[in-house]
Amino acid sequence: MSWPYLVLLALALVVLAGAEWQRLVGARGSGQPGLGRLGSEAREARARQKRKANLTLIRSESEEFAESVQRDLADLPTIEEKDRRRR
Repeated sequence: MSWPYLVLLALALVVLAGAEWQRLVGARGSGQPGLGRLGSEAREARARQKRKANLTLIRSESEEFAESVQRDLADLPTIEEKDRRRR
């Protein structure tokens, strides 16, 4: 092989490594596993996932009120039900 082909091959490898670098080292905080998730980084990621699993959703009063209104509206008779009763 001549030297221009070797230079092009080396440049192609550099471009490939640059494009795949984030995937290879594991994007921090994205939750995607990668080769970089070893040792203390992996331990921290597992601990964070464990903490997040224990979180609960706190419902606000406005959400409860909105659901109560929707239930009440669903229980109200409609015009069609009144027409059926007359017949």
